[in-house]
Amino acid sequence: MMKIEYTLLKEEKNTKARLGTIKTNYGTFETPMFMPVGTEATVKTLSVEELHDINAGIILSNTYHLWLRPGEDVINKAGGLHQFMNWNGPILTDSGGFQVFSLAKPKDITEEGVHFKNHLNGDNLLLTPEKSIEIQNKLDSDIAMSFDECIGYPATYDYCKQSTERTIRWAKRGKDVFKNPRQSLFGIVQGGEYEELRKYCVEELVKIGFDGYSIGGTSVGEDKPTMYKMVNYATKYLPKNKVRYLMGVGDPIDIIENVCRGVDIFDCVSPTRLARHGHALTKYGKINIKNAKYKEDFSPLSTECDCYTCKNKYSKAYIRHLIAANETLGARLLSIHNIRYLIHLTEELREAIKEDRLLEYRAQFIKDYYGTSEPPYKEDFETMKD
Repeated sequence: MMKIEYTLLKEEKNTKARLGTIKTNYGTFETPMFMPVGTEATVKTLSVEELHDINAGIILSNTYHLWLRPGEDVINKAGGLHQFMNWNGPILTDSGGFQVFSLAKPKDITEEGVHFKNHLNGDNLLLTPEKSIEIQNKLDSDIAMSFDECIGYPATYDYCKQSTERTIRWAKRGKDVFKNPRQSLFGIVQGGEYEELRKYCVEELVKIGFDGYSIGGTSVGEDKPTMYKMVNYATKYLPKNKVRYLMGVGDPIDIIENVCRGVDIFDCVSPTRLARHGHALTKYGKINIKNAKYKEDFSPLSTECDCYTCKNKYSKAYIRHLIAANETLGARLLSIHNIRYLIHLTEELREAIKEDRLLEYRAQFIKDYYGTSEPPYKEDFETMKD
């Protein structure tokens, strides 16, 4: 049993985009890749067989939720998370930090860790860097995350500096107690919108030494140009021989833009959350299936999509009916479609990188998705280049 092996196969000539592979104990997948989120050891409403069918190369599970229910010891007794959920592909676990920070008040964040109330029963709990690693070691995922302090937006330079320094100290504490030889550990780059702090965080994390690096503190309320700037501030200093993972980002255009800036892996709950609210991702934009115009539309969500929902010609009218009736099948059919849409998007991005035509692909995507030659935000091509 081994840690992951990342191989950089190619860098696109016009951008910082990368083509690579990640070899794990549970198979090899290509990057760029979108990672579906299975918060409580399940991607909502989908079976693992359906995840294989939509070509999910890797999935994410949530340390915080699995710690509280059913507990890391139960999962460990099952043989680890793969056996517990019957998934024979790679798994990444997050640190639980994002969830506990959303439950904690500023005064509850100490050097020791984060004090918060269990959202299930109200118990007072403490999550520390060491505890996060201990839980993830028992879950036995392929990739574990360091425990970091999640910085919101906007935040002052002084606050970001203090927070980033704490993230680095916590990363070192987590690494010191990391014991699972089959598992890889990623450090998380923080620093807000400040290049100096992002650079400093990268340099200190590289000194500690990690198997890959995540970019945190994005998709927390900032506009798109600011997100892309923050990502660039990390990728321009990260080592090229290690994986780069952008956390919590799943808007199609954000995936494209950040692939152009050197990101390899993405995750987000958005495809299943959108599905539960009746939204479908398509080549020509996001549609709200609840709109009256789909009541008698008997065509599939997309004639170009190869997902189960579209191949079997489930119509917009039928799915609209299911969503209106609060039938679970509606959310399932849309979830399958939306996740497959994002995974297929990364498949197309890989082909574009191979052929050095990523900027052309990006331009055509914007034209199709937004119906205009320019995206609805200020473009910045400089941050796509080394």
